Amino acid sequence: MSGAGQTLYLKIEQNCIVYERLVRLRDIAKAECADPEICRQVKEIELYQFHGGQRKDFVQVFSVLWVIRRIHQQYPDLEISSVGVPDFVVRYEPDPEKKWLQYLKVAALCVILFFGAAFTIMTFIKDVSADEVFEQFYQRLTGTASTGITPLEVSFCIGLAAGIMIFYNHVGRKKLSDDPTPVQVAMRTYEEDVDTAYIENCSRRGESHDVDD
Repeated sequence: MSGAGQTLYLKIEQNCIVYERLVRLRDIAKAECADPEICRQVKEIELYQFHGGQRKDFVQVFSVLWVIRRIHQQYPDLEISSVGVPDFVVRYEPDPEKKWLQYLKVAALCVILFFGAAFTIMTFIKDVSADEVFEQFYQRLTGTASTGITPLEVSFCIGLAAGIMIFYNHVGRKKLSDDPTPVQVAMRTYEEDVDTAYIENCSRRGESHDVDD
C-alpha cells in the first residue's frame, strides 16, 4: 500500500474528545481522498492508546506531523495536505455525562445567573437613584406627583428586557439572528485560550507527541 499519485486532505480540530481508549484517525480527523478505499483504510489507522486511570493521563497533545508520520508508515508515497491546526489536544472522556445530569447543571446555572443578574440590576439602579430621576422628570413634565407606576417606569422595564434579549441574541429557545451570542463567543475564546496554554505547556515540558519523539 503506497498511495502513489494520491493526495489525502486531512482536517483536525484543535480540541478533540474521544470516548474510547484506542484512538483511531476517524475519531479525531476528517479525511478526503480521490481513492475511497485509501480514505477508508486511513481512517482506521490506530494513533494512540490511552493508559492509566488519573485525569491527567486523559489529555494528550499531538502534532499533525506526528499523525502524518503514522499515516506514512502504511502509505509512504501518499501525499498529505493538512488543512487544520498544526497542534491539537485529544481529551479522553471515559464516562460521558448523562443527558439528565447535563440538563440539571444547565438549569442550576440558569437559576444562579437569573438571581445574580436581578441582584446586579437592582443594586445598579439603586446606586444611580433611577426612581428619583423618574419621579422628578415625570413631575416636571406633567405637573403632578408620580405614583411610582408611570409610562416612564413601564417603558424602562420593556426597554431593559428588550435590550437584554437583543444583546444576548435570544428569546427563549429562539435566536434573533444567526450570529453567535456573546456567551458563545466568550466560551469559544475561553476554550481556545485553554487549549493554547495546554499545548504550549506540554511542548515546553516535552510531553507532546511530535515527530521528534
